[in-house]
Amino acid sequence: MIEPKTGKRLAHVRRRRTALEFTKFMQHLAKLYPNAEKIIVILDNLNTHTFSSFYNYLPAEQAESLMRRFEFIHTPKGASWLNMIEIEFSALSRQCLNRRIPSIGLLGQQVLAYFKERSDLGIKINWSFSVDQARTKLNKHYCDVNPLNLIYK
Repeated sequence: MIEPKTGKRLAHVRRRRTALEFTKFMQHLAKLYPNAEKIIVILDNLNTHTFSSFYNYLPAEQAESLMRRFEFIHTPKGASWLNMIEIEFSALSRQCLNRRIPSIGLLGQQVLAYFKERSDLGIKINWSFSVDQARTKLNKHYCDVNPLNLIYK
């Protein structure tokens, strides 16, 4: 997780990316912001990134309570570059994972140390992609939904 305006980051390292791990991460995220009425999360379209994951592993009342805390915004398929955490993953890959790491334990230590350092330094993401640029770049998708959207050429 990255909070782009503050540079705050949170990372968990797990062997798998299941609905259970996603649910646990979202529970942890909700605890970090106890006073927030709504936490907006940008996600890719991984099949576990849905509210139904909460219902698979939590009692219905608890799942609903957690669900009400979040607003999920999913990036279009094939447009992961719109998700700022993907920028972080790219930097992680170039700066930390560009060598052989012999064990999952050491990998976890390295990844967590990397994100902690960047969080402590408050490294922000300067997002410069404008709404007009998005409309131009994603015009084909807008037109697939509604042909009247051709005005964004």
